[in-house]
Formats: sequence, structure tokens, C-alpha cells
Amino acid sequence: MKYGFGQWRGRIALALVMLLAAGMGQAAAPSPREHFGFDIGDDYMLANYTQTEAYFRKVAAASDRFVLQELGKTSEGRSQLMLVASSPANLARLEEYRALSGRMARARDDEATARALAAQGKAVVWIDGGLHANETVGAHQLIETVWQLASRDDAETRRILEDTIILLVHANPDGQELYADWYMREPVPEKRVLDKPPRLYQKYAGHDNNRDFYMAALQETRNLNRAMYTRWYPQIVYNHHQTSPKGTVIVIPPYRDPYNYNIDAMIPVGLEALGSAMNLRYLQEGKPGAVSKRGSVYSTWWNGGLRTMPYFHNMMGVLTEITGNPTPMQIPFIPERQLPDSNLPAPVAAQTWHFRQSIDYSLTANWALLDYASRNREQLLLNIYRMGRNSIERGSRDSWTPSPTALAQAKLAVEKAGRDKGALAAAQVQQLLRQPDQRDARGYIIPADQADFPTAVKFVDALQLGGVEVMRASREFTVAGKKYPAGSFVVRGDQAFRPHVRDMFEPQDHPHDFEYDGGPPIAPYDSAGWTLAYQMGVSFDRVMHGFAGPFEALPIGQLQTPVDLPVAHSSRGYLLDARVNDSVLVINRLLREGVEVRRLPGRDGAFFLPAVPVPQLERALRGTGVRAVVPKGRVEAGEVVHAPRIALWDHYGGSMVSGWTRLVLENFGFDYQVVYPQQILKGRLRERFDVMILPSGALPLPEALAIEGKAGRVPASPDPATIPDQYHPLLGELTAEKVVPVLRGFLESGGHVVATGSSSGLALALGLPLQSHLRTPAAEGGMRALCQREYYIPGSVLQVAVDKSSPLSWGLPSELDVYFSDGRWDNAPVFELPAGRADIRPLLSFAGPAPLRSGWAWGQEHLQGGVLAAEADIGTGRLTFVGTDITFRAQTHGSFKLLFNGLLRAGGSDAAQN
Repeated sequence: MKYGFGQWRGRIALALVMLLAAGMGQAAAPSPREHFGFDIGDDYMLANYTQTEAYFRKVAAASDRFVLQELGKTSEGRSQLMLVASSPANLARLEEYRALSGRMARARDDEATARALAAQGKAVVWIDGGLHANETVGAHQLIETVWQLASRDDAETRRILEDTIILLVHANPDGQELYADWYMREPVPEKRVLDKPPRLYQKYAGHDNNRDFYMAALQETRNLNRAMYTRWYPQIVYNHHQTSPKGTVIVIPPYRDPYNYNIDAMIPVGLEALGSAMNLRYLQEGKPGAVSKRGSVYSTWWNGGLRTMPYFHNMMGVLTEITGNPTPMQIPFIPERQLPDSNLPAPVAAQTWHFRQSIDYSLTANWALLDYASRNREQLLLNIYRMGRNSIERGSRDSWTPSPTALAQAKLAVEKAGRDKGALAAAQVQQLLRQPDQRDARGYIIPADQADFPTAVKFVDALQLGGVEVMRASREFTVAGKKYPAGSFVVRGDQAFRPHVRDMFEPQDHPHDFEYDGGPPIAPYDSAGWTLAYQMGVSFDRVMHGFAGPFEALPIGQLQTPVDLPVAHSSRGYLLDARVNDSVLVINRLLREGVEVRRLPGRDGAFFLPAVPVPQLERALRGTGVRAVVPKGRVEAGEVVHAPRIALWDHYGGSMVSGWTRLVLENFGFDYQVVYPQQILKGRLRERFDVMILPSGALPLPEALAIEGKAGRVPASPDPATIPDQYHPLLGELTAEKVVPVLRGFLESGGHVVATGSSSGLALALGLPLQSHLRTPAAEGGMRALCQREYYIPGSVLQVAVDKSSPLSWGLPSELDVYFSDGRWDNAPVFELPAGRADIRPLLSFAGPAPLRSGWAWGQEHLQGGVLAAEADIGTGRLTFVGTDITFRAQTHGSFKLLFNGLLRAGGSDAAQN
């Protein structure tokens, strides 16, 4: 088509008007200084979330480069926001691009279709901030990134906005509000110190909010998981953190080994590429101090963090750990970090470091990843598709996943046979590593007729929030000769997120990882084993062949509400199964309304409701899936249950273990009161409480119960002069010397104490004749504690035998999977009890030499015969002491009953007549 001069002049004028309008639109977005009154990165200045939320809303309203979305509410009721940034043209087709990203991640299309979609699509990049609120760079780089994307008009930024969709996610609004307000309370800027506020910066979990992603017990995690795994499916997930190792500025990818053998090989290779892009940009901009690989502690083994769970969903999770503080700080001189190597190619000089430098380093990292995503847009989409297809193909045929144990056994077999490993024929390798019984499951069936099906439903909800494809049987079916009822759940292996499926059902097999042969172990970044189905006590069957049935796919991400079962009218009362965790929730609801409840020892502690109106019982049962059964025959004598008055220890700053316990208590309907050391030490506890919970960390572990070098220490309480007066009652810590007389009086007057983890050492402090089981003969005679070269069990799942003769074991199976950690952060004592003492009774013990179910247990044979949990009569009260954390991160549903039984019995029980 030809145009005359007038037509061209008109088109040019229109283009100029559009450019001017676009420029005016960008100028309308307020700068941080205009909104906050300071520039992001100014020394001694922090923004709180109220200010940040208002800023995000202003920018979204003023700029055509943003769409504001609310992901949900936080635990404290704030709006959790995500800003979606891209070009105006892309935002006009946002839903189309979001759906395309999901199709590529789900990988159900053929190759040709996938390539066509990739050519049309946009790379989706997630950048978050603020998850750990004390790491203040994260939330503030997010604010500055929003401003830079709103205001920059350079060619690179325009290209990035055209090629990518950027999800700018605030990960912890409540925490930013708390920490910023706490820091800014000091009116003199130069006196501001980033010290610890009085409570956790996430209501229940604090720092552990980045340990919740496969469980999704926290509301914020659920918001983030829905966005990531059920709606947007970003190809890159960038999770900002602090801090870097001393003498460096920032940790970047790639990370150290081991990496998890369930994830696709394209993940670690992709992380190498992203790390190179970041490092090169730092060098190009004259910003030294980036460290990677073995220069830091971070690996790609563990699932469950904001940046690690994406690996199991074929997404490249990027973690940076940057130095920085709103109060100027020092980068120290560390001689061994001044010589360049492959981990730290450009050392940084010792210097005074300002907050703005950390913001600038963060922006460099953001733009490096965004530039990479822009230049490799199509390839990123094809990569997530290819990894998804790999998973589908592996799950639809016989396949074998190598593991350290399988390979070690094969190596041993070859050596015993005197063969040359390099000369093995294919058939010999097949015989060693590809036996039919060693192949991967094609899928998993979760039967609807298992004892605690409501807990199995919660497990399915965790899978759903992780984007796993789950099906439910519409009618009875048979697989591999076994019948399953309607309502059973089915999780097939032939799906894109197969790595995550396997990681939730199958045991982790962590390699033996030592600094050198015979040397000390290298601590995993977090847990070594975590198989969620084991932790939750969920029964499932592996299906080893292809299978089909009357299965209906559940909508992705849709939580499953247990079916409310009808209640028959009965004059004989009702029974609730003690094996069902949520029976306790129902009972607590009824106790609060004054309903009589008994427990029946002859029926494994079943709950008996002699007389409750049907409408009242139906209200209590609502949403639980618990079945109220009319008893048959004569009902035995039982024990009347009373609602316990519960005290839960905490301390200034907040204990994460106590916080998770709070969440568990609330989820199951227990009323409780948090008590602090000063309140405990005042005594007269029995007047107010029936039971005291002392979670791990309330008391240090005595040296006599610890392995070598692992005795606990009492953390120092802050100087009262630095804390506002209203928080002084929260200060202080417990020591055995001070608290034992108080707790002895509480116990002897009929009180009950539940002590877990390090606090279980209270049993020894009270004078019970206990010893550590983790000892070995010393060279000079006598016994000595084991050292970590001989015995090392970081967070793992172990199996214990349950003593079913105790009421505290009601509802538990005879063998129980428990989370156990005696690694870098935790203490998990194992006891030897005195023989012939009826007043000290074992509850959980290690029956065999190989209790490991999932993880890493070096020297596990030392556990055999040891006791993990026991109860002791002290006066008219009872001490229950457990060497491990039985409410670990609100994940260990399988062991919750041990706590619940102790609490309900502490409420007082009276012998009841038939």
C-alpha cells in the first residue's frame, strides 16, 4: 500500500502522541522518594508493608506496565500482593500467556504443538522478596525493582518487558511490617539497630516459613503455591535471601552437591547457565564478591523451600544470599577469601558496606536473569516442556531411578565377584541395577478405607497445592488383584511433576557425604529425608505396572473437603475412632460445649459419647470426615475426659518449635496459653494449668545425654535496657537449676509435663536414673559419647516400635515413622531406661539395627535397643519425654497422637461406670 505525504504526516503525528502518552503514563508512577520520603537503600531507613502495599497500588494504577493481583490473605489478615509486569500489549493478553505457560509446564501436547506455542509465548520469571523479614534487603530490592521497571525506558528494559512476564511477589507482608516498625522505633537514625523483635516474623513459623512449601501448612505458603504451581508455572523462580558467607557479597548459582536424583538433569545444567549470566554481569559492572558452588552451604538436595521445590516441578529455582543491613556494616578481611578460585572468581575487598550497595547488587542479579529470560524466551519454554515430557515418558514405562544405596550395593557385588567394573556387559548391569522389583512405581493408590482417611485427604491437599495431578475413583475398582473402594485417590507417575510425586511418596536416599574418608560429615542444607506420606502416616500402595480404572481427574489445586457422613439416631451413644487424628478436633469442639466424653481403654482409646443430640454432633463433625459409629453390644467402663488447661513455653523473639506447636494445637481445637520463663519461674503453676508443653529449645540438652560436642546451650536473653518496657515480661530463659524445683512441684501436685527434643533432658535433671544410649566403650575404660564420625543423623525419617500398653499410645500403630534430627541444628537424645522400674515406662523404642526409612543415618546401628520416648510418674503427675520433635513443622501428623493423648489425659480422668 502506498501513502501520500499527508497520510505519512498523520501517522507520524499519531505515533508521537502515543509515545508522549506512554511517557506521561510512566512519569505518573511515583518514585520511592515521593512516596516513602526516602530513596530505597538509604542508610538507616526501612519501609513497612503498609507503606509498600500503598506504593504497589499507586504504581499499578499509574503505570500501564503493571497489573496488581491479590494472592490471598496472610496469617495476620493482610493482603498478599503480586505485581505482574510486562509490556502493555502483553498485559492485554495476560490470560492467554498464563494459560500457555501452564500448557508448556504440563507437557501434554506433542512436540510440534509445543514448538509452535513456545514461539508465541513469553518467558515467565518470578522474583520475590521479604520471605525472611529480618533479611531486609529482600523486600526493599522488590520495591526498587518495581520502580525501575516502571521508570526505565532503555532498550534492554523495553526488550525485557516485551519478551517476559515478571511476577513480583511479596512473600511475607506480616514480617516486613513487624521488622520495619521495630527498626524504625528509634527516633535517632544513627542509633537504629536491626535486632530481634519480641515475636516471630511469621505468626507461627518465623524463619521456618521457608521450610513449608511441600506441606503448605501456612496461609502465605498456600497463596504462593497456588500462584506458582496451579496458575503461572514460571520457568525461573528467583528467591532473594541473606546473608552471604563472611568476606563475600552474594551467593549465586550453581550450588554444591549433592543434587536430588529425582530432578531432571536439565535443572543443574540450567542453573549453571543462570549463574554464569549473573556472574558475568557482576564482572561487567565492576561488582566483585559473588560466590557459588562449594563456596557456600547451599545445595539442590532438599525439597520444601521456595526456591528448591521448583526443581521438582521442572522450574529453575535461584537462591541468592546477599550481605547488607540498613545500618552500615563491615565486610571483614578473610585472607582465604582473597585468592580467586572457581567458587569466588572475583574477591571483594574489606570495606564499610552500605544498604544501597546491596540493593544495587540485587538489581544487577534481577536484570541478569531477566535479560537471560528475554534472550532465551523460547528455549526456556521448550525446556520446561521437555522436562515435563521426560517425566511423563519415564512414568509411562518401566524405569529405574539410580540411588546411592543401589549403586553401592552393585559396586559391592562386583567387587565380591572379582569383576572389572569397566568390563561389565549390559546384561550384567541389568542384573545389578534393573531388577523388576527395583523399578519405579507407575503410580500410587491411597485407599479410602484406611483407618485415618481424613489425614490422607490432608496429604492429598498438600499434593494439590503443589500442582500434582490427582484422580479419585468414582466406584470400586481392582488393581493388581486388590480391591479398592470408591473415593480412593490415585496419583499416576506419568505426569510432568513426577519428580515431586516421587519425592512425596518414596524415601530419600542421601549419599554419605564427608569432608574426607573417616572425616566429619558435611551437614545437609536442611533435611536429608522427609517423605511426606511417611511423616503423615498415610497408607498407600505402589502400582508397578500400567493400570487404569474409573478415575476422575480432580481440578488442579482444588482442596478436598472430607465428606460429612450421616449420623444415625442412637440411644446407645456414639464411638469415634482414636486412630483418626481429627477425632480429637471433634472431641475438643464437644468438650467446649460441655458434652460428656469418655475414652475406652479396651478399644484402643476410642472416644465414647454417651449422650449427645444429633444436630450438635453433626456440627462438631462438620468438615472433618470423622465417622460417628453406633456401638454394638455392651460398652466397657471408660475414663471421663476433661478439657486440659494447657501452658505452652515460648521466649522473647519467639521459638519456631513453639510456634509450630501453636499451629497444631489450633488446628485440632485445643485451647492453650503461651507462658514465658518469668511466668514459669514464679511457680504456682498447678493453680492455672494441668499440663505444660516444653518443646525443644525450652531447656538445653544436658551433656550426659548428648553425643560429643552437641550439648545444648542456653541462648542469651536481650539486654532489658534495649527493649521497651512492655516486652520485659517476655525476657529470660530457663535453666535446669532454676526451673527444676518449680516443675517438680507442679508434677508432684498432679501436673503433667510434655518435654520434647532438647527439653527431654528434663527427665535427667529431675533425677530420673537415665543414661544416654548413644555411648560406646572408651579406650581408657568406661563409656564415652559417640562422635559425629561414628554416628550422624541429620533430619530423617526413622521407624520406631510403639509400646501399645500405654494410654499415651492409643490410636497409634505398633510401628511408627517419626521425624528424627540430631544434625547441625537439633538435639535428639536416645535413652537407656533403668530395668525393673514400673514408674518409668518406654513409649517408643528402636527395635532393630536399621530403622532408617528416609534420609541419612550414619551409624544407625547404635540406635538398636534405645528408647526415644518414655513416661515417668512423679508424685501424682506424669512426665512424658520424647527425644525428637513430634510436631515438626506441622508435618508429622503420624506422631501427633502421642501429644494429643498426653494432653487429653492431663485434663484429668475419672473412672466411669457402664
